[in-house]
Amino acid sequence: MSGSTLVSFHAHPDDEVALTGGTIAKALSAGHRVVIVVATRGEAGLTGEALDRERLADLRLSELRSSAAALGGAEVVWLGYADSGLDDPTDHPDAFVDTDPEAAAHRLAELLRREDATVLTTYDPAGGYGHPDHVQVHRVGRRAATLAGTPVVLEATVDRAPLLCLARLLRIVPGLPPGFRPRALEHSFSDPHAITHEIDVRAFVDRKRAAMAAHGSQSTGGETPRSLAVFLRLPRFVFDRLFGREWFVRPELPVPSPRLDDVFAGKRSDEPLQEV
Repeated sequence: MSGSTLVSFHAHPDDEVALTGGTIAKALSAGHRVVIVVATRGEAGLTGEALDRERLADLRLSELRSSAAALGGAEVVWLGYADSGLDDPTDHPDAFVDTDPEAAAHRLAELLRREDATVLTTYDPAGGYGHPDHVQVHRVGRRAATLAGTPVVLEATVDRAPLLCLARLLRIVPGLPPGFRPRALEHSFSDPHAITHEIDVRAFVDRKRAAMAAHGSQSTGGETPRSLAVFLRLPRFVFDRLFGREWFVRPELPVPSPRLDDVFAGKRSDEPLQEV
């Protein structure tokens, strides 16, 4: 299957690393082409640097390019929308959450056709933890794949069961936000019985960690420790355990046993799925 194209669609720079960074690195290492598409440049994100939104947007897009290089040479495309914000929503006229999903889907579909994409990754319907831009990525990505005829759409997610176990373990790590509560994750991401793909990316955690470190602007800012900063100071065995596997849901596919370890499995509608 060498020579296929994976398009990994995300809301903001740095989103590409945690859920799909290892999968991107693995695909590139196998000779596939990868295009990382971000809906926004992340200009509404927190940072410890004194930057206006336009300068922060430029910085975060530059960090994304460094992250893509660390993963093995993925290409980067900005879809042209503004970061909608979370705690401080923006009133920007091009905010991604307020855009017509059909119009955004046509824009993404044009890119999928141009790249002759075999696989598109998006997010699960809840956007993982509920960020409105992430939910919009799910809506727009699913529709764009239909318009473009992209054969495989995978929803990047996390297996909730080991996530909860690791969240409980993380309570011993110094510097976590005081409001950190593992039980808050009980309804985030995906039930393990819905997950179709479990990708072993342990051979690529060094690339994944380097890509994470490339997003330096997102390791500071705010009144509590940032997630990236916490992840990067984890003991190595904990980091490897936390980020050595990535999960996806292909909704129309009966859940196989064991789960598939290849995002390109069943890339054509007439091709039987095979375990890897």
